[in-house]
Amino acid sequence: MALVYALGFEGSANKVSVGVVASDGSILANPRHTYITPPGTGFQPSHTARHHRDHVLGLVEEALETAKLSLSDIHCLCYTRGPGMGAPLTSTAIVVRMLAQLWGLPIVPVNHCIAHIEMGRLVTKSQNPVVLYVSGGNTQIIAYSAQRYRIFGETIDMAIGNCLDRFARLIGLSNDPNPGYNIEQCAKGGKKYVEIPYVVKGMDVSFAGILSALKGIVKQQLNKGKCTKEDLCYSLQETLFAMLIEITERALAHVGANEVLIVGGVGCNVHLQEMMANMLSQRNPPGKLCSIDDRYAIDNGGMIAWTGLLQYLDQGASSTLEPAKANCTQRFRTDKVLVTWRD
Repeated sequence: MALVYALGFEGSANKVSVGVVASDGSILANPRHTYITPPGTGFQPSHTARHHRDHVLGLVEEALETAKLSLSDIHCLCYTRGPGMGAPLTSTAIVVRMLAQLWGLPIVPVNHCIAHIEMGRLVTKSQNPVVLYVSGGNTQIIAYSAQRYRIFGETIDMAIGNCLDRFARLIGLSNDPNPGYNIEQCAKGGKKYVEIPYVVKGMDVSFAGILSALKGIVKQQLNKGKCTKEDLCYSLQETLFAMLIEITERALAHVGANEVLIVGGVGCNVHLQEMMANMLSQRNPPGKLCSIDDRYAIDNGGMIAWTGLLQYLDQGASSTLEPAKANCTQRFRTDKVLVTWRD
């Protein structure tokens, strides 16, 4: 059977990426470019959108060249419909609408959260795990049931990645390559645990109050020499990750699963993976951890191409949109997508 190829476009936050994936699951190309701002600052939507516009066409050329394919080999264009930041999402969607009309290709809209899960399942060969989805914009505990990815728990305010990013700004850590990675490295030098609020409410977690408390801790302890940046990074990781482990273990018990898949940018954190693996090793029988590195955990075009291709192969033309209707939405919940390609 002839292979089907998809070109995927991701641009929901500060990374723009174009991926090429084949219907046999081969990831043929996945170049990415990140908008990095100075230490102590975040990324504004309009500036991020401009960054995406400046780099996306170059990434298309690079992806096709790396994949050793031509335009005539591509069967569909897949793009992130949401959730995400409005301006970056729109800037990428406009490019997809333009290319679809120039090349005469169908457009497949993709849910960003579902794409993280499907890429994780593809890379790790995980069949039916409990999913911990942790990123700059989302924090969810998810399990599949009856053609939906069901949300068993989530943040009730800000995402864990946003909390980490803003804490990095608070103590002046670099944004290069990303704040979460720099917190992880800084935490390795921590020698003292600084007490930080631990906020789990049933199956949900909360990070906004923790960030507020950290502002006071920085002022009262860090600035007065009572602790170090390393101590705070270590303490923050231990606290936030323990919260995630708690609700993940509860989800495992509820659904009767014994396998965890960690996806999203924060999922690259090796210490989070170690803490999760430690919890799973203490279960009877021992559980299995499925984790992925930064090539596939961080936002990438390959995950959009693969998930769009799953939809396209299963649903055909009904999965596609006319260019004029290829819009975006900042709010697009994981459990709103009918997952017809799974049993």
